[in-house]
Amino acid sequence: MTAYLRGIHPQNLRVIALALVLALVIIFFSSQIDNYFSPRMFNRIATSAAVILPIAIGQALVVMTRNVDLSVGSLVGIVAYLIGDFLGTHQGLDPVSTLFLALLLGGVCGAINGVLVAYGRVPSIIVTLGTLALYRTFLVEYSDARTITTDSLPGWIVDFPQAVLFSVGDFEVRAMVVIALIAAVIFAVALSRLRMARKFYAVGSNPDAAVMSGINSARVVFTAFVLSGVLAGLSGLIFLAKFGNITVVAGLGFELKSIAAVVVGGVNIFGGSGTILGVVLGTLLVDTIDNSLTRWAVVSEFWRDALLGILIMTAVAADTFMARSFTRLRRKKTLAPESAPIEAREKA
Repeated sequence: MTAYLRGIHPQNLRVIALALVLALVIIFFSSQIDNYFSPRMFNRIATSAAVILPIAIGQALVVMTRNVDLSVGSLVGIVAYLIGDFLGTHQGLDPVSTLFLALLLGGVCGAINGVLVAYGRVPSIIVTLGTLALYRTFLVEYSDARTITTDSLPGWIVDFPQAVLFSVGDFEVRAMVVIALIAAVIFAVALSRLRMARKFYAVGSNPDAAVMSGINSARVVFTAFVLSGVLAGLSGLIFLAKFGNITVVAGLGFELKSIAAVVVGGVNIFGGSGTILGVVLGTLLVDTIDNSLTRWAVVSEFWRDALLGILIMTAVAADTFMARSFTRLRRKKTLAPESAPIEAREKA
């Protein structure tokens, strides 16, 4: 068994373990909740994950560079509210232009974080904790207690949440879910194929070595925050389409869910490793637990955030344990060939 584990890459092992945990969670809740495997429950979890997945991908890119973005929840709220407000007075704006505007707005906010962290040398947790409050305060002041309602939105965005691309039996796969998965595929391919994207890993693994090898670490970190903002803009637009009625608390708490999805998905909180597939599975696990707990009468809804916190701590502890275990296995594997000749000489 030990020899078999040595041949598996730690990231692949994490993905396999995460898939098993997700399957066990689904089996457990299916035994506790009536009619759990229903199309309605499937759509609830899938559309909820579609909102979180883009910001989880952006969070993963930032975490890979040894940083964190706590402002993503506020960014989702800003984009959802401002785009909804803009569409209320510009009903003729087409979907492509609306998407571009949402991505641009998110990217600008992400760039503010990136400049302060990458070039201002301010710790990311301080910067994004500050912008989390600043962006939310701006939204409160701008909204003046007004709520964006579906009555003020164009028909195409109101109907978008019900748009079905294809069905598998009674289960419908909606357009917003496919859009989130397309974003995941794009970044998964980029991280595995593009040299520029691989720099996120290099900077996170060893910043000093990355600089010595000619990598502009500041530019890489700045790019990570911009992409995090862009993906938060995508989540904001999906959030607007899904809920329609947007208040100043839109996206509140999403930073916790995104970090949970990233850490549970196997992205090393100390940077340098992680996969988008793991982030997808982590997002599904977090949203499956979150949505299932709302229908499980045994646990109060006030414990949902507490359970997410426990999930984060467990994932970090498990990640640390696995990293140390594989380090020991690799050392044994490296030392074994060297010790063989010594043993042979002793026998002679």
